Amino acid sequence: MHGRGRYRSDLSQEPPAEKLDELRQRISATRWPSKELVANRSQGVQLETLQTLARYWLDEYDFMRIEARLNALPQCVTEIDGVDVHFIHVKSSHENALPLIMTHGWPGSVIELIDSVGPLTDPAAHGGGAEDAFHLVLPSLPGYGLSGEPIEIGWDLGRTARAWAELMRRLGYTRYVAQGGDVGAGVTDAMSRQAPEGLIGIHTNLLVPALNGPMPTDTDEERAAAAQIATFGQSGNGYFVEMATRPQTIGYALLDSPIALAAWMIDHDTDAYYKIAHAFGGQPSGNLTRDHILDNITLYWLTGTAASAARSYWEAYGADAPAASQQPLPATAIPFGFTTFPGEIWRTPRSWVEASYPNVVYFNAVDKGGHFAAWEEPELFSSEVQAAFRSLR
Repeated sequence: MHGRGRYRSDLSQEPPAEKLDELRQRISATRWPSKELVANRSQGVQLETLQTLARYWLDEYDFMRIEARLNALPQCVTEIDGVDVHFIHVKSSHENALPLIMTHGWPGSVIELIDSVGPLTDPAAHGGGAEDAFHLVLPSLPGYGLSGEPIEIGWDLGRTARAWAELMRRLGYTRYVAQGGDVGAGVTDAMSRQAPEGLIGIHTNLLVPALNGPMPTDTDEERAAAAQIATFGQSGNGYFVEMATRPQTIGYALLDSPIALAAWMIDHDTDAYYKIAHAFGGQPSGNLTRDHILDNITLYWLTGTAASAARSYWEAYGADAPAASQQPLPATAIPFGFTTFPGEIWRTPRSWVEASYPNVVYFNAVDKGGHFAAWEEPELFSSEVQAAFRSLR
């Protein structure tokens, strides 16, 4: 493994000032559609929301925030299976800290996780106990952010999971846990099924098996969750279908127009969309502020990774991808923890968790937060991760 220390957030040879000038010009030159014909998001991202975002991005957002936020944390890159994997690595000062590898999702990046670094690595400074500290590894998924783009097909969830096990091995961690949401939940789930040496437990905040087939509907809670998944499949997953089937097609717009990129990234799920819209109206939900939202979008733009990130959905969920012909590995007895956040696409019942994993050691339903739990509620999220792994220390 080789480290590159604290490097700039733009990895091209083009001077940052020129890239930022070009970004501003492209925002200013946006060709806007007419206003949607409905009073909600049923036709997509609303014109007023996106124009408010654009004005703030152009006139008030500090474009140097990303560099400063990333460079405040130790970063390295290592080549694994032909791809340069970028990761943040923060070692706790607390004795007996537990190593934790935590994986972001789409349309996220390591940006959505970095506000949980403090609570997880130094819990005593955040009202917790030193005995709950972690050594934290935050990798960027292949094709996302500061990681390299795969140059061949086959980088599915399982291959990424194997890369993460190799990363932890290289870092010298012989006993560790893993956490993930969204795509990161898929990677973390795959790690538990592969059961690499050293992995002693996982926690997710998205129940991956519920995406892969029908779940029990015997109780009112189960039927409500199934109805939420059905609604998402009928009217909420346009981005999912496009990226799982034609990621290259949408990639042209995402690499050419920063406003198209922003619209695509904030149109993920109903709860998150309205929270983002309210943030640009001056009413942020927790940590989901205008600046934090634009940090993430700007990182995608400056690294030019929107198309390669979209291809990860083709790899993981596309009918034409190599993974489509593979049978999933069975669940193992590795300890499993789960937290359901109220704004998630569906409210996962405990019964579904227990039907999916044979060794559930932790389950909790919290009262705030949504799909981007670590981003929106970093303190609550961190306390859930600590609670989930407390019995494994």
